[in-house]
Amino acid sequence: MKTVAIFIDVQNVYYTTRQAFSCNFDYNEFWSRATKGRQVTKAIAYAIDRGDRKQREFQNILRAIGFEVKLKPFIQRADGSAKGDWDVGITIDALEYGTDADVVVLVSGDGDFDLLVKKLRSDGKKTVEVYGVAALTAGSLIDAASEFIPIENDLLLR
Repeated sequence: MKTVAIFIDVQNVYYTTRQAFSCNFDYNEFWSRATKGRQVTKAIAYAIDRGDRKQREFQNILRAIGFEVKLKPFIQRADGSAKGDWDVGITIDALEYGTDADVVVLVSGDGDFDLLVKKLRSDGKKTVEVYGVAALTAGSLIDAASEFIPIENDLLLR
């Protein structure tokens, strides 16, 4: 049985599915698909913590599915902009835990991850599957992946 490590950029998938489809990502269906016939070595969902009840309920759902949830506090800047980026954390964890898996799954459309995906594939000799909203996923990330799986249809909650 192949092993799999899963890393989800929760903010990215939330905003891209909302923008493209006006609905949410189906984490249960994704888990079923990404883990079918595979043993999970690590599964982490990276999110921003605003401290509200609805968000805590969502985080508990992710935990019940099988994800470890890593949180960063939401930071509102004086100019009104917000900070809440997990790129470095996802990269470090994928390089550390991805070595223990045959397949690395990344859920994000962020082109900043193309270097990570290339490194996992070349140095680590890993198969890297990237899930993202096709119209909102960086071409460089799609090109870097072993396989790109578009988030659409049954991966959406309608």
